[in-house]
Amino acid sequence: MSDQSGDGTPGAAPLPPGFGDGRAESEAMDAYSRTVVKVAASVTPHVASVQTRRGGGSAVVFTDDGFLLTNAHVVGSAGNGIVVFADGVESRFDVVGVDPLSDLAVLRARGGAPKAVTLGDADHLVVGQLVVAVGSPLGLAGSVTAGVVSALGRAVPVGNRRTARVIEDVIQTDAALNPGNSGGALADSAGRVVGVNTAVAGIGLGLAIPINITTRRIITTLLHEGRVRRAYLGVVGVPAPLPAAVAARTGQDAGLRIVEIVRGGPAERAGLRRGDLVLSVARREVKDAQGIQRQLFADAIGRALPVTVLRNGAMVDVIAVPIELTVD
Repeated sequence: MSDQSGDGTPGAAPLPPGFGDGRAESEAMDAYSRTVVKVAASVTPHVASVQTRRGGGSAVVFTDDGFLLTNAHVVGSAGNGIVVFADGVESRFDVVGVDPLSDLAVLRARGGAPKAVTLGDADHLVVGQLVVAVGSPLGLAGSVTAGVVSALGRAVPVGNRRTARVIEDVIQTDAALNPGNSGGALADSAGRVVGVNTAVAGIGLGLAIPINITTRRIITTLLHEGRVRRAYLGVVGVPAPLPAAVAARTGQDAGLRIVEIVRGGPAERAGLRRGDLVLSVARREVKDAQGIQRQLFADAIGRALPVTVLRNGAMVDVIAVPIELTVD
């Protein structure tokens, strides 16, 4: 009896049924392809190419009455421009609101626009999950790429020294992104838009702003007010672990170490110091810069804001009064 496997190699293990005749590969590829094709068909009609005098990108229709979501850097200082949809229909648009610190902007098409895409919740994403990017890279409208969620919780710094801020919980993906994809859709396998593509950070590395509670609040504010007012404390910090004894007492394992205090700012006036470890702001736990930023929207401007810090092994409570952040 010959000691050969199904592929004729002496001593090799038998191949699984169907492998090598194309069936297994076809079935696996078909499942992947069907998902990408379905998402592309669902999302592409709602994504437009954006054209302004100084450049362009992409945008996503997110209301049934013609409002589109894109990146602030796509429109820049432009007040209007042209959007071109996947079916070739063109429309003039006006910029409704821009928020440079979240890199989001809202546009409104003057003419007809497709119905709204379905928005999802990026907080439910997991690493390794399939995602599909739809946009207009290099001006090629309706382009689709697919990949996975490579990482979650990334942060992208924006603003200058005074307005320093990070875009929270940025999604990292290996779906191919190129110039022009900015402002386009990042969708999950159900066709729900969970992110707005914002940057190409390197070969095989793309970033998207998540659609979550915080960004929905920003989008709503842009729709109604045209800008986002934020409160300002004047601190720069880095995440730091809590001493074991404090962690055991508070049930909190990390805080935000203040590494810089802006001279004359609300934090300095409140008595906060460099080296303080911020535990909470407005009685809410803080573990990173985002933990403070979530408390610094318009309703915090001019109001007493309790801040608890760990200083020389003791907990210290101070009251800060944030001022309105001005963007240069």
